[in-house]
Amino acid sequence: MSTCATASRRLAEPLSGTAATARTWLLIEQPGPWGADALTTSHLDPAVGRALAAATEGTGVRVALIRRPGRHADCHGPTTQRVFAAHTAPGRSWIRTAALADPASLTSLDFAALGAGEHGGLWEPHTGAPLVFVCTNGKRDRCCALLGRPLAAELAATGSIDTWEITHIGGHRFSPTLFVLPYGYAYGRVTAHEVKDIVEAARDGRIATGNCRGRSAWERPAQAAELAVRELTGEEGAGALDVVRAEGPAPHWSVTVTHADGRAWRVAVEQGAAEPPRPESCGRVPGSPARMDVASVTPLVSVPR
Repeated sequence: MSTCATASRRLAEPLSGTAATARTWLLIEQPGPWGADALTTSHLDPAVGRALAAATEGTGVRVALIRRPGRHADCHGPTTQRVFAAHTAPGRSWIRTAALADPASLTSLDFAALGAGEHGGLWEPHTGAPLVFVCTNGKRDRCCALLGRPLAAELAATGSIDTWEITHIGGHRFSPTLFVLPYGYAYGRVTAHEVKDIVEAARDGRIATGNCRGRSAWERPAQAAELAVRELTGEEGAGALDVVRAEGPAPHWSVTVTHADGRAWRVAVEQGAAEPPRPESCGRVPGSPARMDVASVTPLVSVPR
């Protein structure tokens, strides 16, 4: 039986502009099994999961559960749980981390401030290597289990890549999917060798654009626009480009992308429908998912204000 990932790959569905949108991520270590809605169907207290979902709504913070790759014993009581809060806006990316005895304490965080990129000295800064999060939740889509788990295990086995499994980052049909902190770029259809290159670039403050879905700090049209400027200019610097404006309702946007050196571009992005129909997730009726197509990239003399 064909999977959603097989169909998407066979039809060469574009990856650009498909990353989950989250300016800030809150990632909570939770060993054991995950259900389709992991915040409420895992060993995390479902009341805590519901409270976090409610508290973060509309703040720009996205909550997900994470665990180390490998066999996941059905254990209910880890002594402490690693948590990460990470902001992904260019020039202001950061990761804060702690080991908590009770995840319920997370419900009291100032999520509006976190979503705006203000951590206020929360926890400790993460100063280690870039973090890789591979989507592996087979309860949401079997492609994440069939393709994501082997990739996560292979990366972890290298001993050089700080790898976690994650519950959901969208785009099952692009499996295996992952994103990398601190910059928040998502990738799809990747191999272990490609991930090594992605992580090496991130260590150097660079962005690898092969198989890139976009930066989670922005909405989908802006993700596609920024990647188009990177392709045009060859710019690799993680903080070199920013999206300062995205105008126009669907299906047409005018996106202004700026460079730290003062250059700017106007990018015309159009929403199209991926044809022929294909399942957006395994088991779903085939449909025509939205795709972000870049119609033009125009250099600007100065940034419009």
